[in-house]
Amino acid sequence: MTRRTATETRELIRTTALRLFAERGYDATTMRLVAQEAGVAVGNAYHHVASKDVLVQELYLEVNRAHVAVARERLEPGDLGERLRTTWHAALDVFAPFHRFGAESIGAAVRPGSPASPFSPASAPSAELARALLADVVDGATPRVPTDLRDDLVAALWLVHLGVTAAWVHDPTPDARRTRELVDAAAPLVSRLVRLARLPVAHGVAGDVLALVGRWAPHPSGGAA
Repeated sequence: MTRRTATETRELIRTTALRLFAERGYDATTMRLVAQEAGVAVGNAYHHVASKDVLVQELYLEVNRAHVAVARERLEPGDLGERLRTTWHAALDVFAPFHRFGAESIGAAVRPGSPASPFSPASAPSAELARALLADVVDGATPRVPTDLRDDLVAALWLVHLGVTAAWVHDPTPDARRTRELVDAAAPLVSRLVRLARLPVAHGVAGDVLALVGRWAPHPSGGAA
């Protein structure tokens, strides 16, 4: 029998866990089950992966990478609202197989200090992927977003993105219909607000609001937004 390298064993454990998260959800996917399905001893599994939290972070990364790839494939230059709509619908498409996982894990995700929280240092790589995608969405939009509003807008959109994810977790409708309707209503609203912010009479107020949101939004790296 061919012996696996340490890298191959860890990858087997990772892919097995991701499959189980989709098939059985968060609660049923224990380290013991992952080890059993991967055909390795439980102690060996813990040698390569310290905890279930590590595997959850692997899932976050996998899903966010897939979301970035699908969204960028679909994005076209143009109105910010339409680009946001495309991006968030792509997220719902990619998230779909993990609805049970999301529903079961939301308690851990919202618990302060939890590694599963999107605001935790452990979640920083996944959060950075999402924020970088939203920055690209903003930068490729026409008309151009005012430069002084850009960073705070991206921070605010990341919070909206988390809100869309939370809505999806609690959405029992087929194909997340209710959440998709929310996206269809919210995306053009963002576009209209940004267009309004280009007017001198509204620019200052828009900047103040976005700056407030930007300061509140925790940055995934642990620093300022």
